[in-house]
Amino acid sequence: MSGWGIDEWFVVALARTIRDGEVVFHGFASPSAQVAMHVARRTHAAGSLLIEGATYAVDPVPVFVPPTSNDLALHRDAVYRMRFEEFFDAACRGAVDRMFLSGGQIDAYGSTNVTAIGGMPRPKIKLGGGGGGANISATIGALTVWTTRHRSGRTLVEHLDFLTDIGHRTPAGSRADLGYTGGGPQWLVTELGIFDYTPEGRARLVATFPDVSLADVERATRFELQSAAPVTVIAPPTPAELAAVRAVDPLGVRRSEFGPDELDRRFGDG
Repeated sequence: MSGWGIDEWFVVALARTIRDGEVVFHGFASPSAQVAMHVARRTHAAGSLLIEGATYAVDPVPVFVPPTSNDLALHRDAVYRMRFEEFFDAACRGAVDRMFLSGGQIDAYGSTNVTAIGGMPRPKIKLGGGGGGANISATIGALTVWTTRHRSGRTLVEHLDFLTDIGHRTPAGSRADLGYTGGGPQWLVTELGIFDYTPEGRARLVATFPDVSLADVERATRFELQSAAPVTVIAPPTPAELAAVRAVDPLGVRRSEFGPDELDRRFGDG
């Protein structure tokens, strides 16, 4: 098996959070999650049903993943093209099993901020907004949260400047308190490692990439770090998983989510 980069291994880690038979959705501007969904369907989750963000195409078979999720290439061979309101109706009634969510900030409970860094009404940085994520994150069966900016120390934070998408708990209470029907975050995948969530709804580090230490994760995490005992090393991608990544994403659009230093990380070459 040839060597691989962190971008490929990261996508594989995302893909492994999808269970066979799930109905899975990603939002706008999510190339890593988008590639991961197609990788999962080509490997361990052939029975999954994919809904493309922005186009709402159901189970398309694109020749390649384009740089934007609005590209009509993502309609190719789709079995159906949902209307916007159809998808939101399906999400509200619990017919969508998993959604991928990211954010400029992510707290310990998996809530995300994709609205404003620095808070409203005068943010330092205005982000793109949730596009309905606040609604559907409350009702979809499970969430896979991800970021490729964990190492910056500005992404996994104790308090969000603005709460856009709903995790396990908000300042107003837990999911149960608020009557939300969705299961909330199940996994958090970063370029440093993988977290699951405790029964109390807090992120818990369970595995790291082999070039990452526990101290690296602690330095980059701004909320109190909880860890499994032991923290394991993420299983390397199989030849089939790597082949799927490269077939699905020959343009390498997944790489746009990573900084140059991260893209220098290589594995399995020696």
